[in-house]
Amino acid sequence: MTQAGPTGDVPTGRSARALLGNAQVLAGSARAVLDDHRGAVETARAALDPLLDSLVDHGLASIPVSRLTEVTEGRLRLGALEQAGYGTVGRVHGAGRYELRQIPGVGAQTADQVLAAARQIARAVRDSVAVRMDVDAPDAATTSLLVALHRLVGGGPDVRRAVDAARRLTAELEPLLTTAAPARSRLRMLFSGRAAGDLALAAVAAVRGVLRDSDARELRTLFAQVSVDLLRGPVSEAEAWVDFELRPADYYSLLAELSGSGPDRDAAQGFLPAGIADRVRGLRLDDTCLRVSLRGYQSFGARFALTQKRVILGDEMGLGKTVQAIAALAHLAAGGETHFLVVCPASVLINWRREIEARSTLRAVPVHGPERQDAFTEWRERGGVALTTFDALHSLPDGPGGGVRPGMVVVDEAHFVKNPATRRSRAVSGWTRHTDRVLFLTGTPMENRVEEFRSLMHQLRPESAPLVTSTHGVAGSHAFRRAVAPAYLRRNQDDVLGELPALVQADEWEEFSPADLEAYRDAVGSGHFMRMRRAAYARPETSAKLNRLRELVSEAEDNGLKVVVFSYFREVLRTVQEALGDGVFGPLSGSVPAARRQDLVDSFGATEGHAVLLSQIQAGGVGLNIQAASVVILCEPQIKPTMEHQAVARAHRMGQIRTVRVHRLLAADSVDQRMLDILARKDRLFDAYARRSDVAEATPDAVDVSDGDLARRIVEEEQMRLAAEV
Repeated sequence: MTQAGPTGDVPTGRSARALLGNAQVLAGSARAVLDDHRGAVETARAALDPLLDSLVDHGLASIPVSRLTEVTEGRLRLGALEQAGYGTVGRVHGAGRYELRQIPGVGAQTADQVLAAARQIARAVRDSVAVRMDVDAPDAATTSLLVALHRLVGGGPDVRRAVDAARRLTAELEPLLTTAAPARSRLRMLFSGRAAGDLALAAVAAVRGVLRDSDARELRTLFAQVSVDLLRGPVSEAEAWVDFELRPADYYSLLAELSGSGPDRDAAQGFLPAGIADRVRGLRLDDTCLRVSLRGYQSFGARFALTQKRVILGDEMGLGKTVQAIAALAHLAAGGETHFLVVCPASVLINWRREIEARSTLRAVPVHGPERQDAFTEWRERGGVALTTFDALHSLPDGPGGGVRPGMVVVDEAHFVKNPATRRSRAVSGWTRHTDRVLFLTGTPMENRVEEFRSLMHQLRPESAPLVTSTHGVAGSHAFRRAVAPAYLRRNQDDVLGELPALVQADEWEEFSPADLEAYRDAVGSGHFMRMRRAAYARPETSAKLNRLRELVSEAEDNGLKVVVFSYFREVLRTVQEALGDGVFGPLSGSVPAARRQDLVDSFGATEGHAVLLSQIQAGGVGLNIQAASVVILCEPQIKPTMEHQAVARAHRMGQIRTVRVHRLLAADSVDQRMLDILARKDRLFDAYARRSDVAEATPDAVDVSDGDLARRIVEEEQMRLAAEV
């Protein structure tokens, strides 16, 4: 039976009862998911709290009791406490009010103030501590926590998706069911009055709409599956540790959420102005097409790209710029967009394909190689994410000429197109001119000079590029960041990935052997900068650097650790390969096809225990994930500080579960030392502008230190120094 009214034909009586009963079953499933999730969270928190309490106690034990006066702005007098042996905040925090009042000179008011101040510091410490899982030294407490977390992690992103959907559904459906109740009976409708009857019919119509939407999204199946996942029995301790090693980032993300110790909000939002940050937070990210849970800062990055439309995501290496880009594409796909384009170096095209297929339901279409025209035609007709390289892009018809307008163009390693005169830059511009949404990914847009950053801005927002001038360099980093905030977001590892294990960096200074020194003098005499840089390996049998490298690799082998060795020079890598003997992977170099590079990295990671991978820093420092390695050896310092940063970040990135040790091999009184002296200044300048910083005023010429100028300066200084020693 249906009744016509202001909402159209709406079921009443028996039909309404069936409809509303169906809705009540769905609402019950949603409530069950929320209850099951709440139970799993409470179990995990019960295992987490003792670990957090222990970390807090340890932190408070190192804080002198005098710090309590800072909390109360100097109003507390602590002499009596200190004389009684309460020397730390931890000692006070562990005491009760009665215990403190037994101390001569401590009254009830003082005891209450002292305890309140100690609790305030304890809360601050708790917000800053993070539990870390040591796979090499598991204990009972962390093992219990892993077992508890496994139930939540095991369900994957469906758990979060189901919980979010269940919360929205119950909030929407339950009030409607109450209002629609009279429609269950024609008699009740007659006695409800016209106004209440109309409200009931409107509620029934709304319930019907909610059910249709839920069926289209298959929420019943989702709720049922997630409830099963959340109610599974606990896994074994061994299974929990194995699963943690496979996906540590998922566990640490959940830990940060449960403990409330996630990154500072301003840091996670790249210290953007409040107006922009509020607008970004206001966008709800549609994760229907995603297969992965995002960290909070990653969700913000994807929403920044969507809200601001034409932007540079300049996160430090290792923070997941690729997955943020995929999340933005997935959001647009869920909204009906069908075509996307990703432009990247050939070395990372395979990685992009893997990431898209693993982390989303989007279709990846490689448009590269001899069959690229056919692949382009197929993408144009069927849609998906076209993956192409800078070198291949120019051969594809762009914009309207290509017959397709992508919903978003993503340019990975976008600093490759900072020179507008190059063919690759012109090809990228051909596409970005005709696309509303453009996302540039790069960790080094400010590598040497403000002008390079302005060049990227010119492609994204021509009207804003003139606002970024060398004047901002003179004015300092704050002026620079204010000028670029609408189109630039950068976060650093230290700000948003508190769970990363320690990064231990050691400069391994070596003295030249007599043969090393002879080879180095010959190189300096020739005035050949690159010969000077690799001279330390010219005489392998007596090379001090090579001897130290062997020692480091041997130590890593004793501890079952994997090693990646980076050098700028293929010749140096061949020398290292000969010195280490058989069983070494690589070397990776620009001449190795991208597919083969990924195969080498995969084989290296799959090897049980110790292994060594050799790579040119230009080839392995971009795009590849080498977090299987926990020892990184740099054979020589690099001209560009960012090249070293990128190479180290290949290992020290999200997903790493062990301390990463970085050893930089350096020769004293050589080109190495001269480079470090000059590059330290470049590195500080980069930090001041590409990162948020309060340090350093700068001038345009200070930012612009070209490679050629640096090489000439070092050669001249070394020639003068060695001549003076003769």
